[in-house]
Amino acid sequence: MFEILEKKKLSEQIIEMVIRAERIAAHAEPGQFIILRTDEEAERIPLTIADFDREKGTVTIVFQIVGAATLRLSRMEPGDAVQDFTGPLGNPSDFIYEDPEELKKKKIVFIGGGVGTAPVYPQAKWFFEHGIRTDVIIGARTRDLIMYEDKMREVAEVHIATDDGTYGFHGNTCDMLKELLRQGKTFDKCVAIGPTIMMKFVCLLTKELGIPTVVSMNPIMVDGTGMCGACRLTVDGKVRFACVDGPEFDGHLVNFDEVMKRMRIYKTEEGRAYLREQEGATHHGGCGNCSEKDG
Repeated sequence: MFEILEKKKLSEQIIEMVIRAERIAAHAEPGQFIILRTDEEAERIPLTIADFDREKGTVTIVFQIVGAATLRLSRMEPGDAVQDFTGPLGNPSDFIYEDPEELKKKKIVFIGGGVGTAPVYPQAKWFFEHGIRTDVIIGARTRDLIMYEDKMREVAEVHIATDDGTYGFHGNTCDMLKELLRQGKTFDKCVAIGPTIMMKFVCLLTKELGIPTVVSMNPIMVDGTGMCGACRLTVDGKVRFACVDGPEFDGHLVNFDEVMKRMRIYKTEEGRAYLREQEGATHHGGCGNCSEKDG
């Protein structure tokens, strides 16, 4: 069992929890995720790690209440414990393998949309701990949905954008990026994490601007092991699975239109049966072989 140590309500539907998980905290890296189950009967919930503290043995998660499993999790309080908390899963962000001295020569911009802002934090924090300050764009529909602003300002230069203009720059994250470029900033790389539609339009813009971009496809995960086939996507013409091959990919190579169409179909039992029949041997990724086949 994994004890909930802290709980904070970030907005009406978004909750932050700190979980005691010493072994996961000891091995976690930016970009990875965990799988959680509140009890033996509950669904598996894949969540990107929002922070970790190796000394305290804790892992921070942020989730939005979107269904029965997350609603049940939101009703738990400090002192309660979740049944399963598995990780770290997925591949860490590529930059952790790079020479920090070389990274200091690059200008990185992170873009976090909605709940996607939370997993941006450990990445920006990693750069800060290695003496590199980055730019972070935090976007949301309205002021009440802006999250992690104070924490992010401790490790990066933060730019706020709201669709309705109630706080910060009036516009979406793409508008904010264009404004920063208009002000004279330049960027060598972009990392975007958030709703699929947001990542799609960020990638369309950065491709036009010639800025290499990484995206996290965690939002399309369901099972988290590749066996359900939910997070199947095409990257550079090849079948990949967000949970076993990612969750991060070159955003300019992801077929976002296919991803979004597939997500709509996958929502129904009939749709899932259709996808299993249509995709055959490439529907699942847990075997480790399907993802090597062309889509």
